[in-house]
Amino acid sequence: MLAKRTLVVVILLPIGILAIYAGGWIFTCVVAVFLVGAAWEYQTMFRARGLKPATVILLAGVMGILADRYVNGFANAAGLISLLVLISMTYHLWDYERGSDQAATEFSLTLAGILYIGWIGAYLVSLRNLPGGYWWIFLVLPSVWLADAAAYFIGKSFGKHKLAPRLSPKKTWEGYIGGILAGTLLTAGLAALLQQLAGAEAAITPMRGVWVGLAMSIFPTLGDLGESMFKRQLGFKDSSNLLPGHGGFFDRIDSWLWAAVLGYYLVVWLFT
Repeated sequence: MLAKRTLVVVILLPIGILAIYAGGWIFTCVVAVFLVGAAWEYQTMFRARGLKPATVILLAGVMGILADRYVNGFANAAGLISLLVLISMTYHLWDYERGSDQAATEFSLTLAGILYIGWIGAYLVSLRNLPGGYWWIFLVLPSVWLADAAAYFIGKSFGKHKLAPRLSPKKTWEGYIGGILAGTLLTAGLAALLQQLAGAEAAITPMRGVWVGLAMSIFPTLGDLGESMFKRQLGFKDSSNLLPGHGGFFDRIDSWLWAAVLGYYLVVWLFT
């Protein structure tokens, strides 16, 4: 299993780094693969339990939001979201007339997938498109991994008190708090390194790294637990087996979703 996990990382990590470096439509297309893949897994899990989100609308909505975010930023967002809500309602009304007794619930699932995966996930593109976004991505996303790694090792060594026993039995308060402390300090160190590399191109400083590290250590864990909520309720261990040793796309982006939106607003509201 470890060999498979390592192989996936060896293949995907260079692709991710090159895509972040390239930015533009290349980065957007790579993000689209992960978001559309996650949306597909999301609807597949619910369909396996007898609920039917509108697959075509869900996938098209995720792609549409991502494409619009890349081209227009937030300029057309309100109109696009409104249109997707109305289209979704129209479809599920029709589906109810065809005999679906769960159409109201399925309407909610369609919208939840579009908004959570599509709207929130598109902040990866928004973060990359900020001035110095290349460097901010390389601060925000690794800070999540640093906190996760620290939480894992500290929790494994010292963990005694369960953080969320129903959602994730292996997570502990000791690991979580240790991850916050270690993640914050390590991200500050990473920010110092990136500051030297970026120069005037990005407004990254060690103190700002502290704030990023603190936010990325505290909150993206909720994304991990949120995806676990879906899987636990629906009876799945992983969202799919597409990435050996890592689960599926939804398993990989659960923390990214929170990191992207929080990182974007940290940079926009506090650092610019």
